[in-house]
Amino acid sequence: MKEYATLSLETHLFFGRIMKEHSLFLLAGFPAKETEFIRCADYFRKEFEEGLRRTVKLADGIVSKSVLNSGEVVTEFTGKAECQTKNLTGIPIDMRITEAEERLHAGNCGMVNRETICQVRMLNQQMLRSLDGLISFKEEILREVTGCRLYTTNYPLLIEHILREAKLYRQMILELEQKGRITAPDLRNLEIFWNQIMMEHAQFIRGLLDPTECKLMETADNFAEDYCRLLEEAREQDRKAMNALTARTLQTTKKYQQFKTAGTEGITDCEIRSIILPLLADHVLREANHYLRILEHAQKGRD
Repeated sequence: MKEYATLSLETHLFFGRIMKEHSLFLLAGFPAKETEFIRCADYFRKEFEEGLRRTVKLADGIVSKSVLNSGEVVTEFTGKAECQTKNLTGIPIDMRITEAEERLHAGNCGMVNRETICQVRMLNQQMLRSLDGLISFKEEILREVTGCRLYTTNYPLLIEHILREAKLYRQMILELEQKGRITAPDLRNLEIFWNQIMMEHAQFIRGLLDPTECKLMETADNFAEDYCRLLEEAREQDRKAMNALTARTLQTTKKYQQFKTAGTEGITDCEIRSIILPLLADHVLREANHYLRILEHAQKGRD
């Protein structure tokens, strides 16, 4: 059951934080009159913050070094980005969670016992309940926004984007609960999913930059086009002919990760004009780091 516990906690460390921040971004985007939507978004922010807090307490000495070193849990900018976002929005953020994540140690087989498994199982059930609610909430927001009954500063595409990520997270936890492990996903489908996520990040970044940031806008446009091409090729590619495409995707994602790192540093240092929350910049950087780990693991498996 060590694999079950390890994969569950690694999944929550990444996706639990992502869901917490989705809730915060939704909350920050509603006008003051939408009191019920604001209340619901804040409820889910608190739910996933509590879930992440429980995850961090269980994860020490269990999760792998590759996950902790990947930059998908926290980056060098996360603490600063949280502090700035808290000050800019007035939305509470428990930064002690980030501090605890920075202190996490990698796995030790002896740490997983029957009590740990029981606690992980309860955590998985809690996260599933929260995810069911958050998915329904995101779907409601999307219906209201596209029906012109609700205003938010978040793009409709961004709401669809974060809905897809929540459904992937839910699918992974359900599989862990049903099988005790996560089946190795088809790399082609995985690349299709994450290439679309990366493409949309570039589109969002471009749309949230100040019009004076011409060079950054051009670079974001270029990355959007790169991932659009990779996405189309992955959809057309035979599963047996994915090696070369995965290698190209890996190289593109390494460059993109560097662009996002520079962008996060520029936004947290107030050197880039934009309406991008500092925590959103760090958020998309962590997702690129996560995807890089997946691609690098796939390449090693083929070598």
